[in-house]
Amino acid sequence: MPKVLIAPSTLAKIEGPFLKALREAGFELVFPERAVQMTEDELLKKLQGISASLAGSEPYTRRVIEANPQLRVIARAGVGYDAVDLAAATERGIAVTICPGTNQDAVAEHTFTLMLALAKGLIPQHLATMDGKWPRGATLPLRGRTLGIAGLGRIGKAVALRGIAFGMPLLAYEPMPDMAFVQQHGIKLVPMDQLLAESDYLTLHIPLTPESRNLICTRTINLMKPTAFLINTARGGLVNEPELYEALKARKIAGAGLDVFDQEPPGNNPFFTLDNVVVTPHAAGVDLQSRDDMALASAQSIVALSVGGWPSHQIVNPDVRSRFKW
Repeated sequence: MPKVLIAPSTLAKIEGPFLKALREAGFELVFPERAVQMTEDELLKKLQGISASLAGSEPYTRRVIEANPQLRVIARAGVGYDAVDLAAATERGIAVTICPGTNQDAVAEHTFTLMLALAKGLIPQHLATMDGKWPRGATLPLRGRTLGIAGLGRIGKAVALRGIAFGMPLLAYEPMPDMAFVQQHGIKLVPMDQLLAESDYLTLHIPLTPESRNLICTRTINLMKPTAFLINTARGGLVNEPELYEALKARKIAGAGLDVFDQEPPGNNPFFTLDNVVVTPHAAGVDLQSRDDMALASAQSIVALSVGGWPSHQIVNPDVRSRFKW
């Protein structure tokens, strides 16, 4: 009986249609011992004898992949796959899949959670009120303030629709825009430097690539308004963390809402000492609905590949097809 590793900590000890789909297809289910994100060494050991991984954000490095030649599928329960060494997987005939269209609304809602927490001073007001104080004061509006969206894919579009509901003028940077959507919703497309300069709230929704790594750095921060806020629910590597820390500490921008970090978990990160930062634990894409939708889509891709199917809309390394064999 082939084995599937259910790796994400968010799926520990829950039942759902994704488990039913895998069981009915004849898979044995394997879970990590602890409901935490596995390290490289832990994953290396846990994949032994595993045919497919329903994957979270744990690191599928070349070392991990080459140590597990029996692995056929890495099915990411999400849309990002930067934790997977795609070249190594393709060389080894491993199909890598994602779940497009399953979590954009969850990420968009979380983006606005961070944005509102910063604008309304939610954390300090909560803490002070719980401490017996009554810290009333004027907070910042979203309405009328410019929302800059870096990346207008599925998630960026979902953010844009919510920005419209909040009465925010919209700017976006997107190399391959859906012009029908842009025109329908009155979005102004601009170069990245202009987006940085004119946004009151700048939110990142672009993939992490060698070109986009450290997009937010001293140079780009210096283009931003000192009253601007940065929101990152995409990937930590988009931000040069030491340089953003220094900018936030010096109040070169007003604040940041960070759901992702270059190292995850981030340990004792310097951001945690700042009062103009709101942080969450890479949680934006996972609410109850998106969690279940992503898990089921991942399971379905594993099942399809196991019986000779080819879910092309989910496969991110199509070049593997010639060497893929279950």
